[in-house]
Amino acid sequence: MTKQQVVSVQTIGRTSKVLRALADDAGNGTRLARVAEMTGLGKTTVLRLLKALIEVGYVEFDDRTKLYSLGYDLFLLGQSARRLHIIHLARAGLDRLAAKTGDTVFLSVREGNMARCLDRTTGSYPIRSLTLSVGDQRPLGVGAGSLALLAFENDAEISLIIAANKAERSAFERFGDDDLRAMIKAARRQGHTWNDGRIVSAMNAVGVPVLYADGQVAAALSVAAIQERMQPERRQMIVDLLRQEAAHLGGLLDEARRTGSPSKTDRSKEATEWRN
Repeated sequence: MTKQQVVSVQTIGRTSKVLRALADDAGNGTRLARVAEMTGLGKTTVLRLLKALIEVGYVEFDDRTKLYSLGYDLFLLGQSARRLHIIHLARAGLDRLAAKTGDTVFLSVREGNMARCLDRTTGSYPIRSLTLSVGDQRPLGVGAGSLALLAFENDAEISLIIAANKAERSAFERFGDDDLRAMIKAARRQGHTWNDGRIVSAMNAVGVPVLYADGQVAAALSVAAIQERMQPERRQMIVDLLRQEAAHLGGLLDEARRTGSPSKTDRSKEATEWRN
């Protein structure tokens, strides 16, 4: 390695230390001296790195309190990485669901008071539900996957969300506050969500939450099809498949959260045990 390359690697390492220090000392912010103490770097070096991070939006500085904190752009970067990670872990499961049902399968995650479609897989049935595209957002509660993200949050959080996205939901018929609370109650009772053509009259959908071991909602899986393909017996079959895949994906996400990445054993299982 050249001298310049060594310096570049050292700078990256020091920058990482500074960001980790701000993350570990999260709260109302961190003073320069505290960052230097936590990283073992000199104040001059830390100040130089912090100024560079402020320039790119990864760190914010409060002139009044003289405190540094992680910036919103870094949060967006982390969100993008999280999305890619979930998509990677969920992809095989989406393909299995599409193959077994023949219908359209969606992966959704929460973004604030909205739900975003991260991925979509279509099955073999010629009439497909393509009303939701990858990247599309809907207010939490609107649609089977979106409702699954909302319904299994705690009551206080649900009340806050319903109040916060009321204006966005007004663009959709049959998604008023009372409608939404009734759907949430039904979803909790049944363990899955049901959209009986509230968005597109000819299309029905079912959804389930993907949960971490602690009960926190990580994502949602849903299947949409024409009304004729969502009769009670077949609908229950789809719900059972969704629950199976949601439990599997939840396990992969738990492992990733504990270790930083899925274990080799899990990746091997993902490639072999679900082929049947």
